[in-house]
Amino acid sequence: MKTITKTAKSLLLASLAIGATVSISSCDRKGCMDENASNYEENATKEDPDEACEYDDESITGEISASTTWIAEKVYTIDGKVVVPDGVTLTIEPGTIIKGKQGQEAAASALVVARGGKIMAEGTAEAPIIFTSELDNIEPGQLVGTNLSKTDNELWGGVVICGKAKVSTENGDTEGNIEGINPDDNFGKYGGSDDADNSGVLSYVSIRHGGISIGEGNELNGLTLGGVGTGTEISNVEVYATLDDGIECFGGSVNIDNALVFYQGDDGIDLDQNYSGTISNFAVIHGDGIGTDEGLEIDGPEGSTHVGGKFTLTNGVCISEGTEDGSAGDFKSKAQGTITNVTFDYASLGGKPVKIRSKYDDDCADKSDAFTNLVNGDLVFTNSKFSSIKVYDGDETDEGEVACPDELDANNTRAADFMTSGAGGSVNLQSVFGWTAAGQNSEL
Repeated sequence: MKTITKTAKSLLLASLAIGATVSISSCDRKGCMDENASNYEENATKEDPDEACEYDDESITGEISASTTWIAEKVYTIDGKVVVPDGVTLTIEPGTIIKGKQGQEAAASALVVARGGKIMAEGTAEAPIIFTSELDNIEPGQLVGTNLSKTDNELWGGVVICGKAKVSTENGDTEGNIEGINPDDNFGKYGGSDDADNSGVLSYVSIRHGGISIGEGNELNGLTLGGVGTGTEISNVEVYATLDDGIECFGGSVNIDNALVFYQGDDGIDLDQNYSGTISNFAVIHGDGIGTDEGLEIDGPEGSTHVGGKFTLTNGVCISEGTEDGSAGDFKSKAQGTITNVTFDYASLGGKPVKIRSKYDDDCADKSDAFTNLVNGDLVFTNSKFSSIKVYDGDETDEGEVACPDELDANNTRAADFMTSGAGGSVNLQSVFGWTAAGQNSEL
């Protein structure tokens, strides 16, 4: 009988192992192994160094049916209303570019995160996430395109996030519907009772060349936040060249840090329906006659519910670059909150006042409004810098007529007792916002 010694047996097993390795190696298949790529090779076992993965741009429309990730290698086009519904999460990789198709009124393109949906858009200063128009020639890997400017707006809609935090809407309602979205669509509804509601993350996100007017008082802003709660994280955001407001908060309690609004067609930051969060380290810069209105437009509760919340604005600047359009700030409609270390810089125009709205009954007694809140301590200015104060009558006619001129004059005098110009705020624009379109275009 033929036998195999232990040594010979070991050699045989080693030889078989080497043969198996050679056999397996000879079956290795090169190719693109990224399932997101158009040239993905299902059977590839290693990347082909001679052939890179290729990616087709993608057009998105309607409701996103399942949680998904948008990748930086592709350009995504939003066609109409793209909705992230309840229970679905949209994740967007750093460096991803999303372009909105043109379309006016109800056909305007926008990304809408509905109540219960989430957006996880976490860019970086080196690779921000960019929402822009389909007309923008920006390409993956770039921070700005070359064919659109700071006055090119109204080219698509914007970004909308709806949450379940408290809002104070008209008629005692606790819910509202986002301007610019048909109420019958349901995905524009916002509000509730959960101030800690979490709609995800926006970080190092730039929203450019948007804003759509659907009708008087019915617009899509650059970034619209309806009833968004404190569980949502928003920091390092830019709204660049938008038709309507830069950032508008309809109630809610979300905090926003490091926000730049550059060249808006209406208000820089607009707070409505008793927004109760904090906006810190912000800048509003407007000019060039594009119809800009207020640096800040601040309203309080609209209805009888959830009326206790107060906003905080801290360490910010509102700057005009010389256009006659635009005012420093308008505090009206029972505005209540605190403005600390904010500079209203309109020196290029010889200064513009911070406006405080007042109202009067038939006997010319003060009615509850921003001015009465200023007097009773519910609207507080601390160490903020401004050139002047203007108390105005909310019922003033188009011809400039007021019903109670003596009382209005007296309240203008009284306002100085509660508002004293101080050192103001200071934001190092290039250091904080150098990653933005405005920073990359040397416009800060």
